[in-house]
Amino acid sequence: MTGWLLRRLGQALLVVLLMTVIVFIGLHAIGNPVDILIGDDMNQAERAAAIARLGLDQPLWRQYLSFLEGAVQGELGKSFVYQEDAIRLILQRLPATMELAVGALLIAVVIGVPLGLFAGMRPSHPLSRALMASSIVGFSLPAFWVALMFIMVFSVQLGWLPASGRGATRELFGIQWSWLTLDGLQHMILPAVNLALFKISLVLRLTRAGVREVLPQDYVKFARAKGLSPTRVVLVHVLRNTLIPLVTVLGLELGSTIAYAVVTETIFAWPGAGKLILDSINSLDRPVVVAYLMVVVVIFVTLNLVVDLLYRLLDPRVRLEGAR
Repeated sequence: MTGWLLRRLGQALLVVLLMTVIVFIGLHAIGNPVDILIGDDMNQAERAAAIARLGLDQPLWRQYLSFLEGAVQGELGKSFVYQEDAIRLILQRLPATMELAVGALLIAVVIGVPLGLFAGMRPSHPLSRALMASSIVGFSLPAFWVALMFIMVFSVQLGWLPASGRGATRELFGIQWSWLTLDGLQHMILPAVNLALFKISLVLRLTRAGVREVLPQDYVKFARAKGLSPTRVVLVHVLRNTLIPLVTVLGLELGSTIAYAVVTETIFAWPGAGKLILDSINSLDRPVVVAYLMVVVVIFVTLNLVVDLLYRLLDPRVRLEGAR
């Protein structure tokens, strides 16, 4: 187990290092922040001094080495616009994005898994057919349009839920959270459900496919032959083996939800990292964009490692193969 964990950590560090090269070079090949950040009224000497102050007068390889040196020390550069540490700006906004992402994933699991179990256990039932047809709608609807419809119906016409903002927050472990207050929860509902619609359809279909694949297996037939109750057969033998591929997808979907919550955060004016990165792209604030992308890479790599660990806990065959 220790050897396997060390190998996975080494692979994760290598992936992060390769992604720094791709992100840094790719970002510096697009646009020139000097054209936005430095006014046209400056003379040549003032312009050169401003470029040197931003560190943009160095060759690309030297900028990259400086970036790596700062990254080792936990610093990913200073924002051109906000004049603050880029990583600090990202970490200040990240909890708000994490709230939406985790909330959307919980909604998807709570709704999608039971519905997928039902659709898999009774595929010919009219409700199962309706659920599968509805999942196609969930895949097809654009998130920005659904978000606007949510605001129009539930905020403007019915007045049930707030249309924008994060609401009241409460501190826990030194971080402000919305889900700890009623007002914050009310502000979270619409953006979290908007993010969850696609995930619900995905979880429903994956759960149904897993159930249909597991039901004909010999161990399920043997469990029924032993006289186990249908509930125990479903929960212990069917659901547990269905969760194995589902865990992988959910882990990756959590990362993608964090990374791609930009549209939802923009429409609902949710003060998360997604809105910050959109503003930084518009102003070509390279340190903030690089810091955000590196945080997302670390999140994805960490989630992959956690998924591998969960695999070993859920499936004994993985543990045996790793031991060999």
